[in-house]
Parts: sequence; structure tokens; C-alpha cells
Amino acid sequence: MGLSRHTALRTLLRIPLPTGRTPHVIGADDFALRRRHRYATVVIDAETHERIDVLPDRTANTLQAWLREHPGVEVVCRDGSATYAEAIRRALPHAVQVADRWHLWHNLWEATLSEVKAHSTCWAPVLDAPIYDGPRAQTTLQRWHQVHDLLD
Repeated sequence: MGLSRHTALRTLLRIPLPTGRTPHVIGADDFALRRRHRYATVVIDAETHERIDVLPDRTANTLQAWLREHPGVEVVCRDGSATYAEAIRRALPHAVQVADRWHLWHNLWEATLSEVKAHSTCWAPVLDAPIYDGPRAQTTLQRWHQVHDLLD
């Protein structure tokens, strides 16, 4: 049975939210309802991984109001957004803010890529001397030079 992403999203948003205790550790992240046009914020219980609430936008005021209604939150796991950081700082000044795993890995990957690009010229002399001797190493080195000659 075919199902569009919009139908799936509408169906998921109609699922009633669980009511109950205020979690001590939450995660807050934005997602696109319509890419580049409309965004929302999802709040999850970071211990049970259950969705707690979906906020209608990704503004600081909306998240701040939600946090003030749930004063038991002690730790907030978030992305690098300054908007969320400010909302958490204003609503729960004593709450600990931590980066989520995906954004930590993504930022590490970007920093590593930047360093590799910055130092790529340092490796060029090393690549002229093959680590292994043999016909396969010679062929690989020749192809490497052909590719870089074409790039130049």
C-alpha cells in the first residue's frame, strides 16, 4: 500500500501523547514539517525514548514556555542551536545542557574533514613513494598521478 510522507506525518501527529510524569532528562530537536518552510520541535524522554510533546515551531519562546510548565527537567539534550540554548537558560537556569550523540559525531566529522583538507598538501610528497613495492602498488600510483594530472 502506497503512503506519502505527508500522510504518514499527519497520522503520527494524530497519535495521542502519553500523559504522566515529567521526565528528568529530555531531548529537544527540530524537524521539518515542510522543508525550508515550516519546522516544529519534538521533545522526547531521553531515558525511555518516548515522545513527550510536539511543539508547533522551533522558536525560543515556545520551548521556554513548555519548559516552564515542566519544572522537573534537570538535563536537556539538544543540538547546537543557540535558540534552544537561550530558551533552556531562561526557563531552567540550573538545568544541564548536553549535546546529542548525532550532533557530536557530525561536528567531529566536519572538523576531521576540515583538518584533512587543510593538510592534504603535506601528504603529497609521501604519496610519491609507495608503501608497498609490487605491480599493484605501481599501478595504483600511476592511476593516482593520472587523476591528479587531469585535475590540474
